Order: sequence, then structure tokens, then C-alpha cells
Amino acid sequence: MFPYSIEFLEETVNKDLMDHFRGEKTGFCQVGPQKWLLPAAYAAHAEKYYSMPIREDDVWIITYPRSGTTLCQELIWLLNNELDFKTSSEIKLNARFPFYEFAILNNEKLHNEIIELNSNNPDIVENLKQWRTPGYIKAEMMKSPRHLKTHLPFSLLPQNVGEACKAIYVARNPKDVAVSYYHHNRLIQLHGYNGDFKQYWKYFENDLLVFSPYWEHIKEGWERRNKPNILFLFYEDIIKDMPGAIKTVAKFLNKTISTDDIDALVNHLQIDNFKKSVPLAENVPMEGVFKKDEESFIRRGKIGGNKELTEDMMDGVEKWIEDNLNNTGIEFPIKF
Repeated sequence: MFPYSIEFLEETVNKDLMDHFRGEKTGFCQVGPQKWLLPAAYAAHAEKYYSMPIREDDVWIITYPRSGTTLCQELIWLLNNELDFKTSSEIKLNARFPFYEFAILNNEKLHNEIIELNSNNPDIVENLKQWRTPGYIKAEMMKSPRHLKTHLPFSLLPQNVGEACKAIYVARNPKDVAVSYYHHNRLIQLHGYNGDFKQYWKYFENDLLVFSPYWEHIKEGWERRNKPNILFLFYEDIIKDMPGAIKTVAKFLNKTISTDDIDALVNHLQIDNFKKSVPLAENVPMEGVFKKDEESFIRRGKIGGNKELTEDMMDGVEKWIEDNLNNTGIEFPIKF
């Protein structure tokens, strides 16, 4: 039984969000005492996302969006598949390591607009239908070991994720998260953000972005960090010491890895190589999915140096971070 209340967002706030996030056609809801913000479509599926049966050899990656998820998916999948670079280059990542709740970000009204833009191409109609298929249905059909990506917090996932199977949680500094999520929300028309970064930051710090609140999301991962089937990582640690991160994840997955294999994996995951060699999604060309003249899905992958965070914003940003880190024990590895 799903244990949380689901309330649709207050009308004026909902309208404001829908005006700025044009890809969401049905509005937003808030879930449970933490008020997790999700598309309204989630309400019809909450129970099934929460109660899907887990397999012992599942591996989940759990992140707040834009926390290095895609890089870590590839790292985890390759370690768990004997560094099969050939398959990695031939089969899209979202087939090998699907996005569990992707369907709630998609709605039929937006898809109909995309279909019309693409002259009712039947391949695109079928492709979009797959996007609307809930992850709990897709997961049932997957062969073991399953690899599943989610941005849902632990409290909304099946409760034995990280108990009966392995789960890796990755956290990233909120400054980099917000900037990366901003560009992502501008690029992907499922979100269709049309405002500036200052407005976006207000939504972020007020927990009005999908999968927020950010701090509660990280705290749920942090509180479980000492469980034997959960590995908590900071994205910054992965970037500053990729060989060390590979060893840590390999040990967690009970995999042995040679120095030569570590070197090969580091090279593969170098961002320019990664962009070129890893197919992320369907190769069916579609108008209306990506906004033109925006940054790519995989951007910089770096730490800090974000021009969007202007000097006049920084005092407020730093205070917000400091206030929220107080008494948590969480300390990001690199300050900037």
C-alpha cells in the first residue's frame, strides 16, 4: 500500500510552473511530507513504482538529476558486464540501463505535437509509445541482472532497494547541479524551460523543480550510506580520482579489475571519448524533442566554473547551502 498523500499543486503555483516549463501539459503534484515535486502523471502510478518486486541481482543508481548519472551508469554497466565495450558501443545506454520513471515525464498531448511535427511517422509513434510505458512494466521484461536508473528518492522506491539488492547513490554539489539541470531543462522539450537562470535558481532553492527537494533527496541517500548494499559517492570524488572510483565501485559489485582494465575504463569515460562512443538513446531522428541552439545532453562534466552563478547571487547561494548543510554531516569534497 502506497503510504503517502499526493496533492496537486496549488493552482497559481502550478500555472506559474507550467508557464515556464512548457513541456509539462498536465501539471504537477507534491508527494508525502517532504512534498516531492513530480509531474501529475505520477499519481496514477505511485503504488506500482513503490511496490515493484526487486531481484537480488538488481543494481540501481539513484541520483538527483544532473549528478553524474549517465557517466556512472556506463561505469557500473561495464564493470558488471566484464568491460564489454563492443556491446556498449552498439546498444543504447537507455536500453542497457533504463530510466525507471521516465514515463511520468512524458505525456500524450506533447507526444501528439511531436508526432504531428514528424508527419505521423509510424516509427516515431511507436518510439514515443515506448517512452510512455511505465518502468515497472519494462523492468518485468528485463533479463537479470537488471540495471535501473532513477531520480526518485529512496522513500518513493520499492522499500527493499538497497536491502535485497545493490544501490549506488551519487551526490553532486548543488551549484553544479542547478546549472546543469537548467541547461538540461532548456534542451529537453519534455521540460521546455523558457526562463532565465535567476528564475530557475529560485525554483531550485524553493523545491519547485521536478524530483526536488534537493537536500532531502541527498539526505535520504546519506542516511543509508553505511548499509552493506548501498554505496554513497560524491561526483566530485569520481572526477578527481577516476581510477580510485572505479576500484571502489568494482569492490562494491564484487568484481576484480586489473590495472590495464582500469586504464581502459578511465580512457573510455573521459568526457570527449564518452560523448563520441556511447549511444545514449534511440537513433530515430525526431523534430520537437530537443530545442535547437542549446547545449548537448552531456555537457562539461566539470567541477565549478559556472558563469550562470553571478556575483550578485553568490551571497544568497552560499548562505542557502550553509544553512542546509548544518547538522547533516554532509561535506562536499571540493569547495568552489
